[in-house]
Amino acid sequence: MSTTDGSGALEYDEEARVVQIYPRVSYDTAAYCPLQISVGDTVALVIHNAVVTLDLDPNQAYDLLEVRKSGGKERPLEAGDSPLERVLLWPREVQKWHPQSKGYYFILQQQQVNNGGCRTEICTGECDDLCSLSTLTEENVLEVLRQRFYKHKIYTYANKILIAINPNKFLPVYYNPMYVKMYENQPLGKLSPHIFAIADVTFRAMLNRQANQCIVITGESGSGKTESSSYLIHCLTSLSQNMYSSGLERTILGSGPVLEAFGNAKTTKNNNSSRFGKFIQLNYLESGVIRGENCFSCRNFHVFYYLLMGASKDEQEELHLLKPQDYLYLKQEDLLLDDQEKLGQEYKRLHQAMEMVGFLPSTKKHIFSILSAILHLGNVTFTQSDDPPRLEVGPPEVLSILSDLLKVEEESLVNTLIKRKMITASFTIALPYTLDEAVAMRDSMAQSLYGALFDWIILHINHATMNRRDMEESISCLSIGVLDMFGFENLQSNSFEQLCINYANETLQCYINHNIFRLEQEEFVEEGIVWKNIEFSDNSDCVQLFDKKSIGLFDLLEKESNLTEATDKSLLVKIKKQHQDNPYFKPSPHTEPTFVIQHFAGRVKYHIKDFRKKNTEHMRPDVISLLRSSERSFIHHLVASSPEAQFRWGVLRAAIRILTVFKNLGRRREELSGYTSTSLDFSFDHSDERPVDFFIILFLSVFCRRTKSGRQKQIIPKVKPHNSWMLTDSLSIVFDFVLESGSSQLYLCFIKQNLVDLRSLRHIIGLTGHDLTSKSIFHPHRKSNPSTVGSQFQASLTTLMDRIAKAEPFFIFCVRANAEKKELCFDDKLVLNQIRYTGLLQIVHIQKSGYSAKYTFEEFVEKFRILFPQGTAATPAHITALFEWMALDKKTYQIGKTKVFLKEKQRQLLQDTLNKEVMRRIITLQRWFRTCLIRFHFLHKRDATMIIQVQWRQFSLTQNRTATLMQAAWRTSMEASKHTEWKQDDGGSKDRGGQESCSHFPHLCHQVNELQTRKDLSPAETIFLTATMQFRENIKDMYSVQPQIHYKDLMKGFHNKVNTLAGATEKGEVPMVVNLFQSVLDGFIRATKKRAASEPAKVNFIAFGRSSVLDSPLDHLFSTYQVNIMQSCDLCGSYIWGMEKAYMCSACKLICHKKCLSKIITDCSTRLMSTLLIFKANPVPIVMETLLMHVELNGLYTEGIYRKSGSACRAKELHQVLQKNPETVCLDNYPIHTITGLIKRWLRELPDPLMTFSLYHDFLHAVELPEEEERIKAVYQKLEELPPANFSTLERLIFHLCTCYCVCPLHPSLLDTILITEQFRRYNEKMQNIQELEHAEAMAVNQLRLRRQATVRGRYKGRAEQMRHQTAFV
Repeated sequence: MSTTDGSGALEYDEEARVVQIYPRVSYDTAAYCPLQISVGDTVALVIHNAVVTLDLDPNQAYDLLEVRKSGGKERPLEAGDSPLERVLLWPREVQKWHPQSKGYYFILQQQQVNNGGCRTEICTGECDDLCSLSTLTEENVLEVLRQRFYKHKIYTYANKILIAINPNKFLPVYYNPMYVKMYENQPLGKLSPHIFAIADVTFRAMLNRQANQCIVITGESGSGKTESSSYLIHCLTSLSQNMYSSGLERTILGSGPVLEAFGNAKTTKNNNSSRFGKFIQLNYLESGVIRGENCFSCRNFHVFYYLLMGASKDEQEELHLLKPQDYLYLKQEDLLLDDQEKLGQEYKRLHQAMEMVGFLPSTKKHIFSILSAILHLGNVTFTQSDDPPRLEVGPPEVLSILSDLLKVEEESLVNTLIKRKMITASFTIALPYTLDEAVAMRDSMAQSLYGALFDWIILHINHATMNRRDMEESISCLSIGVLDMFGFENLQSNSFEQLCINYANETLQCYINHNIFRLEQEEFVEEGIVWKNIEFSDNSDCVQLFDKKSIGLFDLLEKESNLTEATDKSLLVKIKKQHQDNPYFKPSPHTEPTFVIQHFAGRVKYHIKDFRKKNTEHMRPDVISLLRSSERSFIHHLVASSPEAQFRWGVLRAAIRILTVFKNLGRRREELSGYTSTSLDFSFDHSDERPVDFFIILFLSVFCRRTKSGRQKQIIPKVKPHNSWMLTDSLSIVFDFVLESGSSQLYLCFIKQNLVDLRSLRHIIGLTGHDLTSKSIFHPHRKSNPSTVGSQFQASLTTLMDRIAKAEPFFIFCVRANAEKKELCFDDKLVLNQIRYTGLLQIVHIQKSGYSAKYTFEEFVEKFRILFPQGTAATPAHITALFEWMALDKKTYQIGKTKVFLKEKQRQLLQDTLNKEVMRRIITLQRWFRTCLIRFHFLHKRDATMIIQVQWRQFSLTQNRTATLMQAAWRTSMEASKHTEWKQDDGGSKDRGGQESCSHFPHLCHQVNELQTRKDLSPAETIFLTATMQFRENIKDMYSVQPQIHYKDLMKGFHNKVNTLAGATEKGEVPMVVNLFQSVLDGFIRATKKRAASEPAKVNFIAFGRSSVLDSPLDHLFSTYQVNIMQSCDLCGSYIWGMEKAYMCSACKLICHKKCLSKIITDCSTRLMSTLLIFKANPVPIVMETLLMHVELNGLYTEGIYRKSGSACRAKELHQVLQKNPETVCLDNYPIHTITGLIKRWLRELPDPLMTFSLYHDFLHAVELPEEEERIKAVYQKLEELPPANFSTLERLIFHLCTCYCVCPLHPSLLDTILITEQFRRYNEKMQNIQELEHAEAMAVNQLRLRRQATVRGRYKGRAEQMRHQTAFV
């Protein structure tokens, strides 16, 4: 970096810029200081050069501030920041020259000092944890959050609590896969704050403590809770995928977009407001493998706009879709033009997500039909006619569309919309609705139908993510729950919905206060430690205002709802009378039908209008009867009073349809055979969904199973089905069928699905039965009244809070940055208000003053027993002695009556000390073990050497004479062979040309020689012999020009030669000669393949799915990756939307578009094998391949081949030779145990193991999976992620182990057993297929030989008959 004259030309390039720094030091300094800076220059270096250039006092301390017009304030830069990066974020017109008038510039100022002579603390973004602030005030907390927010650091810690500020913009640097890997297994606070760190700490706490965990996300509407929950689920499933990846994670990730589309809506405060509260519980095995998910909804939509903007023309015609402004329910919102393309893309992603969850195309079609019907219901209009006085409904085209979408009769639909049926014991009365009642009935029907559809989706998502072993096995499971409650709302007009939402938020805030303040402080007091009580805002009395027995708001509403004469006004009077003295209740004037409640987040005014109506809103019996008359069975499931009864009826209906198929098959058989048989006559009504002929595939599948041998395989793999069909929703098989063009054969493809059965349905209903819509459906035959909306909401919330209370909580506080939803805009007043009503200052105070680590005396001594002397008792004196020995500050710990309390930093210090002590003792044990082992080997070798010396002396004395005789015999044999060779030189020179050509085809030469020795040759054999002898030279010429001769070319050349020799007289012999040559050639090919297979060579044993891995540049290991949350390309920086395909390196987690693969310029940072050890021709290191090959050829039958060790001196000698030139070493000169010892040494001395560190723990978890099929799949999946060099070397080792296992059964580890057993199974399966093919080929060759013999005999017999006739004539 260098200075330049301000008046001169400013030269810069992409890596260097000239910036103007305006000093704010004294009046006699220059107006500005131009400095040329580059990418690597930091703020500290820029300040130093500016001080030198401006001739300022170098002993003073200075700060560099950035001024940006958009921020409106001066932001101090950190010493390690890069000023050039800040400049590149400015508008392009001010990057070259930035005077103060344009609003973007840098300021250099001197740090201020206070009266005490100390510099005042300038709060910068370095404060990752609010507990580290020396002075804890609202202004300091707000300043820290503001500065971090403008530096795109939206996450901040308060000890173990995360504070997240919603930037209203996607920040691409935060959520890529490399961040998941970065925060994995990292202590909280070691890296910068991130939501992935909370997810990882929660996951590790579950595994380490073997206890259920829960992450509670809180904040008002628009604070980013939904996005935060999506990131948490993404990270938690990624951590589980490290253990083992299966289809379950894919289903769980797909459920998020589906729930968001159907459960979230756009409001004035929030573009993605949750209209329901969800608690997603991820179930894990004790090893951390994800086992399933449960989604619990508390109780309205993006999906309407997705459907209208993204549906194709065919879908629009089939579903009768209109434009959004043509629907009454959607008229109140403006749809911007730039939103249409985005909504269309969201519709495609919704389709993909629904497929991931398991919805069939027919099911998706039914769901979208219901949505279209709900929209068209809003367009139904009512008019009151005077002559005659009656209510008319229209328009007719809307009624016709509704009848088609719901598959109901139009007349029944009209009667339901305009008349109410009153059912008594003796008769039924139909009463017409008034105009207002009809409109309310229409809206109630639409809302109830959407609620039933939403609950059906929740039920089936829970079933899709359920693990069936939960019902069958008693395997202990752990869970992590993510609670995303709808945010606190205070609208212009608040009604019953806002009352329920804010009651849930009050309950959640009470739970947070109870866990953070009350339980902590009560425990401190019980233990008798020194503690100053911290006051907090307790809202338990406000919660009692809602749910207290007999006098709570919900109980009063419940009582008034049961009284027919009660009204909303009478309800308001009773509420005011009961709670007029409650400080949280503020009655309004008598003229206004409202009341005010003082919530923890502020006052909210509620309008009492329609409280009773909304609380008792049920789907009327008329609507239920109408929907149950639908011809579409899907609608029956939505309004079923009992899902189990509906399921049983579906099974019965499917059985009836199958019996009908029997009848149709019998009729077809009679028609084809003409045989009349007595058959049963079934007269059943056919289903509404599909023709009964589709059931024929059931019986064709039985035939296909019988004709197949071995494991059942898919006949047409990876075929995109033209249609999909399921037996009502109840059978356990889904058939996808494709009728191949030009063929009448029906190919069946079986798809494994997690389909519904009675047991699983009961299990899911038992978990989520309190949320089913059936409780809001009025059934007139029930003895008890249906539950009201308020009581159902209370029951659901109580169940939810009970579930959370059983887990250890982590908290995330989401903060809304501004009320206008502006991007990267920080509203001080709004954020400060949220800090106050959430009690954030008190939370930081208790987290700073409290003790996050707590152990009982016994737990502490057991955990850190290595740091204590042997036999130490769990007493406070011994624990205090340990703390004094470690010189811990007494302010950082306290010892109570039964527990030890520590600050988090001291706990980490204790853990680090424990780890170091454990490693020291491990090294000591290893040192002593090696000493004893070497001593034992030395004594054993010394005794063995003495025995060998004695035996060798005796052997050498007796073998001298034998060696002399062998040498004499050898010399005699050599002389005789030379004499024979000299005699054959003259005669053998003539046939060398033919022998050279035969050297390429020895099998063919043997056949020719056999024919030459025979005398009685048939005409076909004569032509074959002549053609083959003349074809030799052609073969030689063809082989010299083209080393690889194609089979067809060879046969075509021989066929031409035979045609030339046969001529016109013997044309009939040509096919026989060609077939004979082909059989000889096939025999040669088979013999060559068998000989090649018998030779020792590396077999691709572990090539399981490697073809799917891309040839990746710069040693990256890329594979396709489906994005679940919006991320950014690490190369071009553009967005990668959810449900899109990208490419991710499984080693370094780099993610990019396919088009960006060619832009990669950096090597993979985590490749472990040295590329110098391998080449493309030899993917296995030469040293390893040479040693293993020698062992397989010479040492497999040696006793203790890998158990015994060789000579250390010989091993050292061989090691040095291999380092110099491994290709020229002669391994025959070394004992086999020396070579095997060197193999083990080579593996030990690798810089990094073959199984990389990043995959090692995941590999161990994969091996420990309970089911064999899942275990094998998980192991091979991790093998695929290895770098190519590691993979090839491990593949070679597995082949070597298989070879050793064949010779001498070993006792391998569990991993070796899995791999070896699986490889043998695949090998046997492949050999069985080869044997079947060889048998079929041998049968064909044998038949050809028999036909040839029969032809020859026939000709001999004909000639003999002719000669006999001639002899008789003579």
